Amino acid sequence: MSALGRDGRILFLTRCARMFAYGFLSVVMVLYLAGLGFSDGRIGLLLTLTLLGDTLVSLWITTRADRIGRRPMLVAGALLMVGAGIPFALSTRFLILLAAATLGVISPSGNEVGPFLAIEQAALSQILPDQRRTGVFAWYNLAGSFATACGALAGGWTAQALQGAGMAPVASYRVLVYAYSGAGLVLAALFARVSRAVEAPPGPAGAGTLGLHKSRGTVLRLAALFSLDAFAGGFVIQSIVAYWFHLRFGAAPGLLGTIFFAANVLAGFSALYAVRLAKRIGLIRTMVVTHIPSNVLLLLVPLMPTLPLAIAVLLLRFSISQMDVPTRQSYTMAVVDPDERSAAAGVTGIARTTGAAVAPALAGQCLAVPALAGAPFLISGTLKILYDLLLYRSFRQTERKA
Repeated sequence: MSALGRDGRILFLTRCARMFAYGFLSVVMVLYLAGLGFSDGRIGLLLTLTLLGDTLVSLWITTRADRIGRRPMLVAGALLMVGAGIPFALSTRFLILLAAATLGVISPSGNEVGPFLAIEQAALSQILPDQRRTGVFAWYNLAGSFATACGALAGGWTAQALQGAGMAPVASYRVLVYAYSGAGLVLAALFARVSRAVEAPPGPAGAGTLGLHKSRGTVLRLAALFSLDAFAGGFVIQSIVAYWFHLRFGAAPGLLGTIFFAANVLAGFSALYAVRLAKRIGLIRTMVVTHIPSNVLLLLVPLMPTLPLAIAVLLLRFSISQMDVPTRQSYTMAVVDPDERSAAAGVTGIARTTGAAVAPALAGQCLAVPALAGAPFLISGTLKILYDLLLYRSFRQTERKA
C-alpha cells in the first residue's frame, strides 16, 4: 500500500467504500422491491433498466474523463449514487423508482456499475509502472470483493436484526437504501481529494467520439466479447441468486448475507492466484483456463437437491470465478495507449453493463415459473463457456504476460 502513494491509497479506499455499499444493497434489493408489491416480471424489468441507465451514464462520463478530467467525473458519479438512493428510499411508486434507477447509479448485482471502475483503472495505470499493473489490479479486485462480502454480510444481518427488533421487513430494507445514499456522499468527498497526477497525458486532437484512436478496432472486438460474457452473467447477478435461494430453500436474509460474504471473499482471493498463473501462461490463457471450470460449477448449482450442497457448489465456483478479472483488466490497459485508457476501460465496461442489462428481465420471467427457476444458471453457464472459447480463438495471437 505504501508503494501506491497517496492517490493510489485513496482509490483503493473508494473502491472498498463503494463495493461495501453495493454489497449490502444487493442482498436485500429484490426482497425490498417484492415487499413493495411489485411482481417478479416488474422487478426483472426494473433491474434491466437500472443497468441500462448505468450504461448510458457510464458511456457519457468515461469517454470524456481523459479530456475533461478524471477527478471531476468521479465526483459526478458519486453524486449520482446519492441521486439514485434517496428516491428509492422515499417513494413506493414504480415509475419514480424506475426514473431514479435509470438516471442515477445503483447496483442491483453487487458488482461494479457506473463510471468508477474504468476511470480508477486508468488512474492507477497512470501512476504505476506497467510491470506492476496486473498485481495491483489483483489486490484492487481482492479489496473490492472483500468489501462486497462485508457489505453483503452487514446488509443481510442488519435487516434481520432490525426485523427481530420489531421493524417491518420493508422498513428494514429502506434503512439500507438510506445508507447507500450516504455512501455516495462519502465517495464524493474522497474523490475530491485525489491529485492531478492521475489525469491522462495530452492525446492527439483527432481522438474520436469514444475517446479512442489507434486501438479502436481492438477495443470494439473486446467489447463485443465482454458483452456476451456479461449478458450471461446478468442471469445470475447477486440479487437474483439471493432471491433464488430464498424461493428454493427459504433462506433468511442473515443466511443470504453469510453466503455472499463467503462467496465474495473466495472470489477476491481467486484474483490473487491469477497473477502468478498469468506470468507463466499469459493473460488470455489465464482468463480461459480458469473461467471454463467455474462455469461448469455454475451449471451444477440448480441441480443440487439440498441447501448445503447448493451453497457448497456455489462457493466452490466463486473460489475460481474471478481469476479472469484482473487479467482481463490488465490486458485491456496493455493493448491501448495511455490517453485511451479511461475510454477503453469505459467502452468495454459499458459493453459489459449493456450485455448484463438485458438478462435480469429474462431471469425474472424464469423465476416467475417454478419449473424454470433454475434456468438462469443453465443459460448463464452455457453462454459463458461459449464466450471463453471465442475469446481464446480471437486473441490468442496477441497474448500478453502479466
